[in-house]
Amino acid sequence: MAPPPPAPVVPVSPRDLARDVIGVVLGGGRGTRLYPLTKMRAKPAVALAGKYRLVDIPISSCLHSGVDRIFVLTQFQSGSLNRHIFRTYRFESFGRGFIEVLAAHQADPEHAHEVPGLEGGWYEGTADAVRRNLREFTLHRSEEVLILAGDHIYRMDFGLFIGTHRHAEADITVAVTPVRRAQATGFGILKLGQDGRIVRFVEKPKDPAVLDDMAVPGLPDGCTHVASMGIYAIRKDRLADLVAPHQMKDFGKDVIPSALAQGRLRVQAHVYAGYWEDIGTIASYYAANLRLAEGDPPFDLYDQERPIYTRPRFLPPTRFDGVKLDQTLIADGCFLQGCEITHSVIGIRSIIRRGARIADSIVIGNDSYEERPGPTSRAEIPLGIGPDCEIRRSIIDKDVRIGRGVRIINKDGADERDGERYVIRDGIVCIPKGTTIPDGTVI
Repeated sequence: MAPPPPAPVVPVSPRDLARDVIGVVLGGGRGTRLYPLTKMRAKPAVALAGKYRLVDIPISSCLHSGVDRIFVLTQFQSGSLNRHIFRTYRFESFGRGFIEVLAAHQADPEHAHEVPGLEGGWYEGTADAVRRNLREFTLHRSEEVLILAGDHIYRMDFGLFIGTHRHAEADITVAVTPVRRAQATGFGILKLGQDGRIVRFVEKPKDPAVLDDMAVPGLPDGCTHVASMGIYAIRKDRLADLVAPHQMKDFGKDVIPSALAQGRLRVQAHVYAGYWEDIGTIASYYAANLRLAEGDPPFDLYDQERPIYTRPRFLPPTRFDGVKLDQTLIADGCFLQGCEITHSVIGIRSIIRRGARIADSIVIGNDSYEERPGPTSRAEIPLGIGPDCEIRRSIIDKDVRIGRGVRIINKDGADERDGERYVIRDGIVCIPKGTTIPDGTVI
C-alpha cells in the first residue's frame, strides 16, 4: 500500500499572526550601489512608482497578512525613512499593533553584557542588526520572528509562509524563488531535499560543478535553481543562539550555512512563485519602475484587496494641458503643460513645462510647491523641468531645477561617470536631489 500523501499546508490566520509573530524590516546598509538615490536617504526610503517608498512593500504585506507588530531597523541616512514611517503608519490608541523604528545606537552599558553584540555601533550585516536589538524583541510575546528586507518588491501572504514553517516544525524557514541558471550566480542558492528541507546553501556560486549539484528539477519557465529571497521565519526561542556569535554578521552568508552545518536544526524552504525583485542597483531600480508603467506590469498596483499603503498626502489632482502620454504612470499633484512623455514614471508634485520631451525616464517629483505651478515663475530656474528639454533614459531625483533647453541624453554613451551635476550608473543618467541644471546644458 502506498503511503498517504502529505497533509497540505494550512495558512496561519491573520488573528494568529497578530498574536504570535513579530515582523522585523531591515533598513539595509549604505546603499552604495543605489547612489546617488541613497546620497540623502536610506535604501528603503527610495521612491517607487511615483508615490510609494520601497519600505511600503514589506510593511503592506505584513499588515495584509495580520502581522501588525513591526520593527524597522535603520542606520545610514535614516531621517526621511523615519519621517515617512511616523507620518504613514498610525495605529489606534487601544490596539496592540505598532511600527517602531530602531536606529543603530550605542547600547546602555548597564545591559550591554546581557546579549553578545549588544554593545551598539553600526550594524555589520543583517544578523548583526538583529542581534543588537534582541532585547527589544524579547519584550513582546511571539512564537516566530519574521525577518524581511526593506528594498525588495513582492506581495506575499505571510500566513502561508508561517504555515509552511509550522507544518515542517522548522527552526528556520527561508522564502525561495525559482531563477534561471544565468541568474544563479547573483544570489544565495539552495539545494532542497525531497521534503523541501534545505540541505545545502552556497552564496553566489560560480563553479559550474556546484551549479550542477544545486540544480532543482521540475521548476517552471526554464528555471533551474532556487534562490533565497532574504525572507526568514525563525523560532523566537532559537533566534538568540543563532545570531549570538560575533562572527554571525549576515543571515545568508553566515547564519543559514552555520545552521545547516550543525545538523540538529531543521532549515526549511518555502517556494514563492510570484513576482519578486531585489532593488540592489540603479539598473534594477530603473527597470523595475519602468515595468510598472507598461501595459501588463508584473506587479499589480491596482489590487483592491491588498493595496500598497503609503503616506496620505491629500494632494490635488494632476493637471494636463496639451500633453501627449504613452505607457506612463503619473502620480498626484502634478502640473504638465504641452509636453510629451513616453514609457516613464512621473512622481508627486512634478512640474513639466511646454515643449519638454521625456522618454524611458523616472522623475521622482518634489517635496513641496515653490509657488502656484504655471508656465512662469519668479525663480531664475524654477522647480521642475523647463521648456524645450529632452530627457532620455534618466532618473531625476526630488526638488531638481532644470532650465530651458536642457538635454539629458548621456551624449557620450558613458556607462559609469561622476559629473559636476550628474552621476551615470549602468548607462543611466541620475540627477541628484536638489540639483540645478542651467539653461542649455547637455549631459
